[in-house]
Amino acid sequence: MSAFTPWPADLAALYRSLGYWNGTPLGSLLSGRQGLALVAGDTRLTYDELERRVDRLAAGLVRLGIGAGDRVVVQLGNSRGFVELSFALFRLGALPVYALPAHREHEIAHLCRVTNAAAYAIPDQVAGFDYRQLARSVGPGLVLVEGDPAEFVSLASVDSEPVELPPVDPSGVALYLLSGGTTGTPKLIPRTHDDYAYNARASAEVCGLGPDTVYLAALPAGHNFPLACPGILGTFTAGGTVVMAASPSPDEAFALIEREGVTHTAVVPTVALLWAEARDWQTEDLSSLRCLQVGGAKLGETQAKGLRAALGVPLQQVFGMAEGLLNYTRLDDPVELVDTSQGLPLSPHDEVRILGPDGREAEMGELYTRGPYTIRGYYEAPEHNAIAFTSDGFYRSGDLVRRLPSGHLVVEGRVKEVINRGGDKVSAEEVENHLRSHPAIASVAVIALPHALLGEQTCACVVAVPGAAVTVKELASYLREQGVAAYKFPDRVETLDRLPVTAIGKVDKRELVRRFT
Repeated sequence: MSAFTPWPADLAALYRSLGYWNGTPLGSLLSGRQGLALVAGDTRLTYDELERRVDRLAAGLVRLGIGAGDRVVVQLGNSRGFVELSFALFRLGALPVYALPAHREHEIAHLCRVTNAAAYAIPDQVAGFDYRQLARSVGPGLVLVEGDPAEFVSLASVDSEPVELPPVDPSGVALYLLSGGTTGTPKLIPRTHDDYAYNARASAEVCGLGPDTVYLAALPAGHNFPLACPGILGTFTAGGTVVMAASPSPDEAFALIEREGVTHTAVVPTVALLWAEARDWQTEDLSSLRCLQVGGAKLGETQAKGLRAALGVPLQQVFGMAEGLLNYTRLDDPVELVDTSQGLPLSPHDEVRILGPDGREAEMGELYTRGPYTIRGYYEAPEHNAIAFTSDGFYRSGDLVRRLPSGHLVVEGRVKEVINRGGDKVSAEEVENHLRSHPAIASVAVIALPHALLGEQTCACVVAVPGAAVTVKELASYLREQGVAAYKFPDRVETLDRLPVTAIGKVDKRELVRRFT
């Protein structure tokens, strides 16, 4: 099937025999736990209370016609509704498709169309943006709204007496994450109950989570990092408490860390650096923090040392991908190794190859991987799968890495044209495709340039039509009209008479980077 590429039978049997896949549906992760499960705004729910709410929501969804195999695009923020709806869908065998808060018409229309979504779940409005208007443009027939629903269905009203639900196949797809993407709209990453439960459980063990853990979900919860690395699902697996932050701003995050006694959280480097700066004027007590995970983009050695000095918190570097492979520096690693590497593979059965341009093993090269929680193919993408995966099932990550004698990986860059803008992945090709249709642009190349805070910024190198002027503001307005997410807008525009080309006639992006860095 093109919709889901299963693991070969022999590897699946091996992963089960080793206990990696233990037949645990994600919907059961709340069961048998005691104590405080979730803090979201003014709401505090024990595990028993959260389970009852999930069961009633699942029953309400059944009454609305949602059942096993249905796909629901979930674009909720870090809220009680996100957690409750996710678990209700897991228990139904329905499949959440996790969109990001920044996605707009271009991305959401694609997700609803390609998945034949049965429903779309949104907040009412956030920071002045009305998601209900977005739903009017692209949503399927059933739109669930957390907050004021307008003409749609209030998520809070989806409530019914619990009903017996059919069993869920743990080897089947549980949810869809989104790829960072190198071409056009995001590809869908099918994660099964078995592999994603292992992803969360093994991560929780490596990160030292337990019943006394208080995890702050500061990044958007639909990201793989705060969802299951170990994140929300890993914390529930360990019987700990999840605290939802509406944003990772120091004002909100620091107050929650102090008030709730947060022990673990995860941020991207740009947020971590902002937190470090904020310590100059914010005085909240952060001493409860046992581990600050930093990932999503490379954290440099100097940055790591500065963060440790400013925040006084143990750091853990995390390098991974929504497609699977995760790497963590270990809690007992020497500080020097934490500062200079991006960690060891999570599982003993993560297979990692580092291949040079000639396809042979190399000290530094492209990272290829397969294992018990790394997918074997994207959803409904046979042509891309033929490129992204080898014939023996290794995923081509596009990351340029080298391996230390200890086995830790150091990320040196990337092979694919993806701009890592503060942890958000921007496809250069996608932005180029949109900008080529701009009436003032004759040709364009989009490149990554270094940025002190973001790590990388997006630069549009433009050849304008005669007499036209192209500005950052103009391109942002144009892309906004196209329904493109704001994080993909160019940060810089450089105008040229012509784009430089290589000897074989391709745009020479290395020359552009050299010229404008």
